[in-house]
Amino acid sequence: MASILRIFQNEALIAAGLAWLSAELIKFIIRFFYVGERTWARLWSSGGMPSAHSATVCGLATAIGLRHGFDGYAFALAMVLAMVVMYDACGVRRAAGEQAKILNELGDMLMSKNLTPEEKLHEFIGHTPIQVIAGAIWGITVAALFVLLR
Repeated sequence: MASILRIFQNEALIAAGLAWLSAELIKFIIRFFYVGERTWARLWSSGGMPSAHSATVCGLATAIGLRHGFDGYAFALAMVLAMVVMYDACGVRRAAGEQAKILNELGDMLMSKNLTPEEKLHEFIGHTPIQVIAGAIWGITVAALFVLLR
């Protein structure tokens, strides 16, 4: 049991978690002040500025690189994971969100009524390239501060 609890001492996981949590809070604050949205569910949903996915994986890779070196297998694995996640967030998932938007509009037109939120497909799935880059920069910054200030 004691060895399992050491996971909470893993610097890379903590840095990634801090990057994710802070990015989610920033997204919530941006939506609150600029859009006026006060929905707590958006705090945990996909999409938005900055990308919490990018922040998380870049935070993980940065912490591993700073602590264990940028030339090791652990950093290489984390970096490849980060690239795949960011590509997916910006490409595949964003395209799925655009398709959901079109399908929702088509559903509204064909049914001659507005679909309820429960009937609509989730449109905020992916990220724009700017959101992904902002998330990556945020994750790198959070992890670097966390690791270097410890």
